[in-house]
Amino acid sequence: MITSKDNDIVRNAAKLLKSSKHRKTARQFTAEGVRLCRDGVRSGYKPALFLYTCDAVGKYKDAYDEIIAVSERSFEVSRAVFERISDTKSPQGFFCVFNILDKNKKMYRIDNQNTYIGLENIQDPSNMGTILRTAEALGIDGVILSGDCCDVYSPKVVRGSMGAVFRLPFTIKENFGEYLRELLSQGVSVYGSTPYDAEDITNVKFTGGVMLIGNEGAGLTQETLALCTAKVRIPMRGRAESLNAAAAAGILMWEMLR
Repeated sequence: MITSKDNDIVRNAAKLLKSSKHRKTARQFTAEGVRLCRDGVRSGYKPALFLYTCDAVGKYKDAYDEIIAVSERSFEVSRAVFERISDTKSPQGFFCVFNILDKNKKMYRIDNQNTYIGLENIQDPSNMGTILRTAEALGIDGVILSGDCCDVYSPKVVRGSMGAVFRLPFTIKENFGEYLRELLSQGVSVYGSTPYDAEDITNVKFTGGVMLIGNEGAGLTQETLALCTAKVRIPMRGRAESLNAAAAAGILMWEMLR
């Protein structure tokens, strides 16, 4: 049992939990809770590290057996130690470290036969997690993230995605505009969502392609909008001027697949 909060394993786990920079350097991220840890394992990923409390083993024995059987390293920790690495209000006593997922192979070829979303500068981890969760639920084929989006491996995104981060193909593009130009040159349709000078999305017939969703406050950049095959908007009858980014993304994805 690990009982010291200063143990190197515990310190590294806590750092992965809190620091995006450390996650990128170590190429690892964390998942907490019975469902998320088991989702990772059932999605085909082996935990590089599994930390658990004695109480959790007794309460979730089946999940414990399933996770520990494929974990590279595993340690029981005291309740005090687990509190240091927990990011939830009611910790369940399961904590896994996974290696960064290699999703690029599944996003190698994008065409108009499938549907994708592109996220530009989404900053709220809760929005990001919800968008990923909705994308998986609706059957979106993959997600393209601009390099200035919030960290897709942050605990809030992983938790908010309800495990979609393990299963949904995605790719991160530091030069978002250049990548969109590449897709356009290959004949891929790219749609930009904006409330201005755009066609109602309910009037557009989609056969596939990429739907772009922009920053919570500013939307898509003018440079990105200028590249789009077409611009679409969500018609609104009420007095609200805009929708939450995650809610808007859900409507846009639904219309793409309708």
